[in-house]
Amino acid sequence: MKKLGTLLFFLLIGLQISAQNKKWTLQECVQHALTNNILVKQSELDLETTEIDKSDALGNFLPTLNASASNSWNTGLTQNITTGVLESQTSRNSSYGVNIGINIFNGLRNHRQLQRAKLSQLAAQYGLDKMEDDIALLVANGFLQVLLNKANLEAVQSQNTVTLEQIDRTNDLVDAGVLPRGDLLEIRATDSSEKQRIAVAENAVEISLIGLAQLLLVKDYENFDIVDEDYNIIDEGFALRSVSEVITSAEENRFEVKIAEKNVELAEKDLELAKGLYSPTLSGFFSYNTRESGSNRFEQSVDPTNPTIINEIGVVQATGQSVVGTFPNTVVQELKPLPFFDQLSLNDGISYGVSLNVPILNGFSTRNNVKRTQVNIKRNQFQLEQAKLDLESNVYQAYVDAKGAGKAYEAALATLESQELAYQYAKDRYDVGITNAFDFSQSKLRYDNAKIEVNRSKFDYIFKIKVIELYFGVPATELKF
Repeated sequence: MKKLGTLLFFLLIGLQISAQNKKWTLQECVQHALTNNILVKQSELDLETTEIDKSDALGNFLPTLNASASNSWNTGLTQNITTGVLESQTSRNSSYGVNIGINIFNGLRNHRQLQRAKLSQLAAQYGLDKMEDDIALLVANGFLQVLLNKANLEAVQSQNTVTLEQIDRTNDLVDAGVLPRGDLLEIRATDSSEKQRIAVAENAVEISLIGLAQLLLVKDYENFDIVDEDYNIIDEGFALRSVSEVITSAEENRFEVKIAEKNVELAEKDLELAKGLYSPTLSGFFSYNTRESGSNRFEQSVDPTNPTIINEIGVVQATGQSVVGTFPNTVVQELKPLPFFDQLSLNDGISYGVSLNVPILNGFSTRNNVKRTQVNIKRNQFQLEQAKLDLESNVYQAYVDAKGAGKAYEAALATLESQELAYQYAKDRYDVGITNAFDFSQSKLRYDNAKIEVNRSKFDYIFKIKVIELYFGVPATELKF
């Protein structure tokens, strides 16, 4: 048992270390952000709200059904619900009812409300898709920024390794009297400067990692890291297409324009709903009600001991003779209440009918609401035009940026090649004592900067190409890096 506990302990420690050493890939970062990002979750809630609105619109087609029940106690002068007589009493009464209402015609507003709910749901889905694209691209940019900072750090560290080797070599040459001591001091100054640049580069890596972790809502900043891959420039030909092709595809696929188009359709549907208020409404109703009471009841019946009585009913005017008649002799008896269900069946009743409501004058509210929705349609139409203009401007900007980034990357590669040759030439001359340490340090600094610029322009070009692909309709989760 003790051995088993020890084994489990070391297993848990191993799992914890493995979790701490986990490095995130770009795909894992994007997927995690799409699942956990707050803005994406808010967009999902917006979509969920539209589903509820759609359910409300469907519910408007159904009849209304309501049941009611009440039980009351009355003390003092109250009406006996079984006799209708006011009595000073303490009584208990209950009533029950079922009411059904149905909308027969209301200017087609129910039908149009359902259409509007479907449009709103589609607009919310477009909003969610756009948010996911934006977040995925933002994560990709943050990921590439970390890679850029790491590449810059690696470049500075590798050059500092060369500098440290040059310090040892220069120290030997100074001791041998081949080089002056000033060259050694110059190389050591270069080493100090490079260590400072290493510290700045390490800080940049840490800050970019924290920024990416915050974007992913990862709390463990200290152990968060990404996979160090050398991402290549993958261009599937989108950057070579004409800008008009990219704009046309963006207008067909980008969600900015689709959202604006749905907003116009929603405004037009609001106008139809507003005009529906001009129409009369026709509704039907059916109601069933019954009641019972705990009060004693009164019942008239023929007296069994004296079933008839003789009463005068008139006088003959000529003779003065009385005219009499025989009548049933009834007596009123106070009885206990009937059983509960018997009372319900005896006291029930129904009512049904239709109700017509014709709008005639309502303080111009309907007319003004129609005008208000007409203004809203124009506003959304302008927003649609502006969305198309903004999209066209953004595509042009992205297209020019991608072209420029490609040229900048090619120029950076050519510069690096030249600076590498110049650095190697300066190093060879310095090793044999032909050039001084200052000139060598300057050549090395230009070479270092050229490597950093290649890194920057490379990742900048990668990102700009992906923006073009996104505008061309490639989903953000399918972008290839």
